[in-house]
Amino acid sequence: MNIGLFGGTFDPIHRGHLEVARAAAQRFALKQIHFVTAAVPPHKPGQPITDFEHRYAMVALATASEKTFFSSLLEAPRPSNVLRFRAKGESPTPPSYSISTVRRLKSTLGRSDKLFFILGVDAFLQIASWHEPEALLEEVGFIIASRPGSSMADVAAALPPSLRPPAAALKPFARQKPRGSLILPGLALHLLDDVNQNISSTQIRVAAAANRSLQRYVTPEVADYIRKQRLYRREAAASRRA
Repeated sequence: MNIGLFGGTFDPIHRGHLEVARAAAQRFALKQIHFVTAAVPPHKPGQPITDFEHRYAMVALATASEKTFFSSLLEAPRPSNVLRFRAKGESPTPPSYSISTVRRLKSTLGRSDKLFFILGVDAFLQIASWHEPEALLEEVGFIIASRPGSSMADVAAALPPSLRPPAAALKPFARQKPRGSLILPGLALHLLDDVNQNISSTQIRVAAAANRSLQRYVTPEVADYIRKQRLYRREAAASRRA
């Protein structure tokens, strides 16, 4: 069985995320997609992030009506010795490293199951800076949603140096849109093209702060949750201070 893992901050989850997941499910015959909300995104140090409980609740609401979508607690904050961490000036919740999440999910799957990691091309272009990127690329196949202006050469050039093809080999792909699959020793990249995901979580937070309609960005259930919980009001306060 083919299974997808779609991880992210999801602050909040929006229609673009759902559209990518549907396209991936259809293209690669995914029978399940697990949406994993990051507790502590490693690439957003110091940035204000909505509490995990709210972000997870919105993911659960957005995915509830789709039989193949599941909201996962794989990266939920775990009990820890808070005093010990505070004494060191550290967060009581460690960063949400994708390699650890992938291995935890794979440990629950059957031998014949195949796991795919779903993400957007902008995130993939930072893959070399992730925690243990070579190990992650060997553990799981990647489904990458492209965007206008990106190329197959961009995707290949983003790989860690040990896995990256020679520069000369990338030149023919400089103008080729990210589509199809790129199979190299130790990794498999599968590319989704023509997926409309021109929505950002930042747009939604700004719209919510201005009390504008969120209908075009998120599902009705998520929009209602944001309104009732009065989320993203800090954006409005920050705007007034500026």
